[in-house]
Amino acid sequence: MAATALLPRAVAAAPAGLTAAIIGHTGRGDYGHGMDICFNDLPGVKVVAIADPNEAGRSKAAARCNPQRQYADYREMLTREKPNLVSVAPRWSEQHRDMALAAIAAEAHLFMEKPISVSCAEADEILAAAEKSKRKVAVAHQMRLAPAVTHLKKKIDAGLIGDLLQMNAFGKMDARAGGEDLLVLGVHLFDLMRLFSGGEPQWCVSRVLHQGGDITKSDARAIKEQVGPVAGDEIFASFAFPNGVNATFTSRARLQENTGWWGLELLGSKGTARILADIWPRVMFRPIKPWTNAGRPDEWKPLEDDAAAKATGAEQSTTFANRRLVEDLLAAIQEDREPICSGRNAATALEIVMAVYQAALAGGKVTLPLKDRGHPLQG
Repeated sequence: MAATALLPRAVAAAPAGLTAAIIGHTGRGDYGHGMDICFNDLPGVKVVAIADPNEAGRSKAAARCNPQRQYADYREMLTREKPNLVSVAPRWSEQHRDMALAAIAAEAHLFMEKPISVSCAEADEILAAAEKSKRKVAVAHQMRLAPAVTHLKKKIDAGLIGDLLQMNAFGKMDARAGGEDLLVLGVHLFDLMRLFSGGEPQWCVSRVLHQGGDITKSDARAIKEQVGPVAGDEIFASFAFPNGVNATFTSRARLQENTGWWGLELLGSKGTARILADIWPRVMFRPIKPWTNAGRPDEWKPLEDDAAAKATGAEQSTTFANRRLVEDLLAAIQEDREPICSGRNAATALEIVMAVYQAALAGGKVTLPLKDRGHPLQG
């Protein structure tokens, strides 16, 4: 199965003569999930440069993406090369704002690792600069364009689960349970909530615990991945979406065995679908069956008619997942539209994370969009 066969729509080849560059930082986020090779073998796109202040790391990445030139300073690279496309690759988001703004100032369109930034305020700056310069921003929330997810969306739109009533998201709940899980993996799930509900969250209430007690700002901590402060080792949050749809997010290590694989459950009036999250997500479906004296014989089964489920090997890789997003970014540039995995979608997913902290610290309901755009655990 060819890569393009997994796309939700046909994507035209890029216009000839586009140049691409990669910004990485070995030791401070490195090159994320395949973000150094995201432009490889794209028709009409030439990788002209890579920037990384770490010489050894830069050389290793250059061997993978084969640029024409290498730089220690990404600002110098942008000034000299003036690329049309830039990958903001570091997995750590501490430098995303500065890297993105510099690339937009050089008139480049962006493909960025997630999370888009450390705070809503930083994300706002990136989006405002891109809008002013008429640049497109795509962010690596690969599940939104994963074949199983796009197939499920079509089936739900056609009535598979009836009316959507509730969405339950479960973090990975491993050693990162709590605040790290909320930010690093939760943004993927919040992005999917918005996709399937078709609307924006209206308010949030939450409880975030640290060693059994409700968090305060003093519980904020840094983690290995410099994505901004996090807090809590247990989180439960509730959200209101339009049309009476309720949603929850849970990250609690002690529940891992009961909830199973991390992902999103979509409860409808006729059945329930569950996305088993991963770079190659799978989808299960459970129709509603009536109760009997012996109980209710519910059974989870793989979603029918999902041709993507038959794909194997390289087709399930990060390379293919990123390729779908980059090809859609190129189509968005040609068609002058938002990419499907847009910076705006990524910014809203991050905003939901910040709403969880704001609600927990306030001990009550917070409405979205958030008025306070700073990080709730800072200042």
